[in-house]
Amino acid sequence: MWKRLRNDIRVVFARDPAARNVWEVILCYPGLHAIWWHRLSHWLYVRQWFTAARCVSHWARFWTGIEIHPGAQLGEGVFIDHGGGVVIGETAVVGNNVTLYQGVTLGGTGKEKGKRHPTLEDYVVVASGAKVLGSFTVGEGAKIGAGSVVLKPVPAHSTVVGIPGQVIMRKGLRAIQWEHGGEEEVNLDHAVLPDPTKEKITDLKEQIARLERRLQKLEEEHAGNSSVQHTDKA
Repeated sequence: MWKRLRNDIRVVFARDPAARNVWEVILCYPGLHAIWWHRLSHWLYVRQWFTAARCVSHWARFWTGIEIHPGAQLGEGVFIDHGGGVVIGETAVVGNNVTLYQGVTLGGTGKEKGKRHPTLEDYVVVASGAKVLGSFTVGEGAKIGAGSVVLKPVPAHSTVVGIPGQVIMRKGLRAIQWEHGGEEEVNLDHAVLPDPTKEKITDLKEQIARLERRLQKLEEEHAGNSSVQHTDKA
């Protein structure tokens, strides 16, 4: 138990540059507190003390602003940064060394029974406000951009942004480069991501501009031809 607690504290120092000392981490990090409370609620849950487990979970939510269902499975090295508004559903599975930022939801899409929440494999990063909804897997090392809504499986080592979420990078390569065997490396920070919607709008604007120039040229040629025909008739 003490080894796990020390590892939890070490993870905070490794991923949050704002952490200054051990006592600050122990006393002032709600994400850490939520994980500790969850271990107790999950221990009660697997022994079918469901009401007691939910009471512990509810208490943790009251104090931390983070709701983790007692049935959720969390691996080692999970880090919840800031944590306000994080929701993790009953059948969610969170792998080792996963990082979740504030406002993240690992939820379901309906009232179906059984596995209805996502599985996050090791080293996944889910940025602020992202929603991962449904029973599917987010592959190892994947990044989900801030505010994204993910509704289908995510390949390992890829980056997803948008509503609904779209895979834009795999293993640090733009998706189009990946498909054509590109080799260019991209050092991607989860907070600095391409915007596929903006790129499509930009492409459309460029196409419209080309069509307008072509139309203008055709109109000028037509006007010139009309002028020549009028002169010949005269």
